[in-house]
Amino acid sequence: MAEANVRRLGTGSPEPPGGEPQADKMPIRTPKERPMVRTPSTMLPLGTTAPDFDLPNVDGRMVDYAAAAGPKGTVVMFICNHCPFVKHVADHLATLGREYLPRGVGFAAISSNDVSAHPADSPEQMVREAEDRGYVFPYLYDETQEVAKAYHAACTPDFYVFDAERKLVYRGQLDPSRPGSDVPVSGHDLRAALDTLLAGKSPLAAQIPSLGCNIKWKPGNHPPYFSP
Repeated sequence: MAEANVRRLGTGSPEPPGGEPQADKMPIRTPKERPMVRTPSTMLPLGTTAPDFDLPNVDGRMVDYAAAAGPKGTVVMFICNHCPFVKHVADHLATLGREYLPRGVGFAAISSNDVSAHPADSPEQMVREAEDRGYVFPYLYDETQEVAKAYHAACTPDFYVFDAERKLVYRGQLDPSRPGSDVPVSGHDLRAALDTLLAGKSPLAAQIPSLGCNIKWKPGNHPPYFSP
């Protein structure tokens, strides 16, 4: 994308089923040995109405929920650039967008991390990430972190699926694969949720929390559901 778009986006100055034991507070380390907290989804109640948003996209446009939504349903996912859990699945997220957008499912990816502490997640780097990964959906910057709070987002990646009436029908993991595991990335759980939605069936009964790095909250800005 053109550098003009970069400038427009800019910056302001008990264990879950099938999950991993004690996963919510197990430290992991990046290649630079910076500790991060393995954090599960909060599992927002099914039936919750999708909170609205109006956020800058990597192309400089403002995108709200209605603009991102699909006629059959919408995936809202909280991701970032630097998290190893997101890097592990990012190419598959691009694939999902290419497969399901033509079937009437909208997508919005949102980054809410504190970029002052994590410059790899800056809006400028988001532009490059979207280009490199081939994202065909909006990649939005939540500078105030208020959208993440509204969705009770806790980790990257964190996935939500809403139906055509904006009601939550799925929240949880993409699939059982994790960085360093020998489980291939398949998108199994999210794909099953989307296929169920498109078939007009009731939400899946078994929904397993996602697991990833905690959202990097600005100092003093973390929500009540996150314990530093």
